[in-house]
Amino acid sequence: MVSASDFDALQLPDRCSPTSRTPRLGPSRLSSSRRSQSHSSSWFRRKRSKMLLALIALLASFIFVNWFLLLRLQYQHHAPHHIPKPTLRSSSASLSLQGKVNNKTGNKKKSQKGNYVRLLALAAHALAEEPFVPASSWRPCADQRNWEPNEGKNGYILVTANGGINQQRVGVCNAVVVARLLNSTLVIPKFMYSSEEHFINYLTPDIRIVRELPKELQSLDLEAIGSVVTDVDMEKEAKPSFYLKRILPIIRKTQVVHFVGFGNRLAFDPIAFELQRLRCRCNFHALQFVPRIQETGALLLKRLREHSGIVGPLDHHLVGPFAESIKEKGENNAKKASKYLALHLRFEIDMVAHSLCEFGGGEEERKELEAYREIHFPALSLLKRTTRSEGLCPLTPEESILMLAALGFNRKTHIFVAGSNLYGGRSRLVALTSLYPKLVTKENLLSSTELEPFANYSSQLAALDFIGCTASDAFAMTDSGSQLSSLVSGFRIYYGGGRMPTIRPNKRRLASIFMKNSTIEWRVFEQRMRKAVRQTKHVQTRPKARSVYRYPRCKDCMCRTD
Repeated sequence: MVSASDFDALQLPDRCSPTSRTPRLGPSRLSSSRRSQSHSSSWFRRKRSKMLLALIALLASFIFVNWFLLLRLQYQHHAPHHIPKPTLRSSSASLSLQGKVNNKTGNKKKSQKGNYVRLLALAAHALAEEPFVPASSWRPCADQRNWEPNEGKNGYILVTANGGINQQRVGVCNAVVVARLLNSTLVIPKFMYSSEEHFINYLTPDIRIVRELPKELQSLDLEAIGSVVTDVDMEKEAKPSFYLKRILPIIRKTQVVHFVGFGNRLAFDPIAFELQRLRCRCNFHALQFVPRIQETGALLLKRLREHSGIVGPLDHHLVGPFAESIKEKGENNAKKASKYLALHLRFEIDMVAHSLCEFGGGEEERKELEAYREIHFPALSLLKRTTRSEGLCPLTPEESILMLAALGFNRKTHIFVAGSNLYGGRSRLVALTSLYPKLVTKENLLSSTELEPFANYSSQLAALDFIGCTASDAFAMTDSGSQLSSLVSGFRIYYGGGRMPTIRPNKRRLASIFMKNSTIEWRVFEQRMRKAVRQTKHVQTRPKARSVYRYPRCKDCMCRTD
């Protein structure tokens, strides 16, 4: 930069001035002027060089800091996975993982505690359904009431809910809402898994409930008088107006209506706020398992946690007073908590056959599934087969395990598998147990004597799976359309306080990863899988017309604290 004095030394006189004269420069004065100009130019070059060097140094420092931070992020993202780089070969028929999951990082061997801390950190922050802070601002409040009890003057409602435990749960809660809507009396369903006493006591402030029809109505031929209403007679997810226009006249005429089936026959929108809240109150508060299921469920949780004596945050809501039995007797201090991941494998033969997909079993598999469809799903026999690229096929056990490995769960992870009656038998568990030796099912943890009371009741066995999955430290579903997975994830949202992570893979995105690459390097597969799962990571309020049982985060079921 040139100073004012330097500028004056270089400035020529104004030729337009009448007093100005062109100076005569002698040799001495000329030499002095040249030295002054040379000194000023040299000073300017040094100044400019210093500024350029300083700018380069600042830019280099900025690049170095960014490179260092990026390196650390990459290390934290990849270093703890403990998985080598095998080649994953994929085709429409099969998947194979060449390589084994390694437990070592360099020369250090992580402690058991470190592995579990890592498991929870991965599940809660990288793989989970939602960030903690926004999720924790929602709390349960479906137990709050703002109305008087229903008198039940308009006849009686009977309900026979078909399907398993989860379908029955939905059907019963929908019947409770219809009873309130029509001001009718509900005849308590014949539960095989839920406590009638608790159900009646909890919902008495909402509707009138009786154990059986009055004697004068018990002898009626309900079908003959037109009081039986089946799923065929009703549209799916019928609006409240349908019940007021079509069902209420039947009750007023015959004094009773019997809903048979009643699966998903009440819409979620539009519906009055208090009726929707009653629906949530029924599902999350009024339905409790009978004592024998609670007792065995508590024993299952105790063994899943390896007798650590730790009572989980949802245990009291699942097993009631038997949660106290989970604590180890005679020990003042609880052992180190044993964490576990629950995986619901929806890969039973009915699901496999209904999907119309092929799973690599060739002609033998096609004939077996076609024979099953002709008996159980005859209408599906003429339909076009589903391709796996459509994302409608259930994940195979092998694909499920590859997903967990890519997400960073190592060989020491404790995994509880629900729905263990897999198509293909125990041989399909080989891929699972070879990578995860600490994988268990309820059949592994409970003796045949302990399971005997439930042997002939699939719904009650499913109740044990429901308890094991809901109480887990992290839950991974493989089919978002599964009723059990939907109810489990909803229960964890409602009572979990934002601390119960659920992994919800998008099957369409996963299918593109599995099927569009005949050969893929493990690191690339790992990155794509993590990205696909992270795309479901958000705090989602209930979308319009979607189930409050699966998405309870709405003003009808939960309240915001912020």
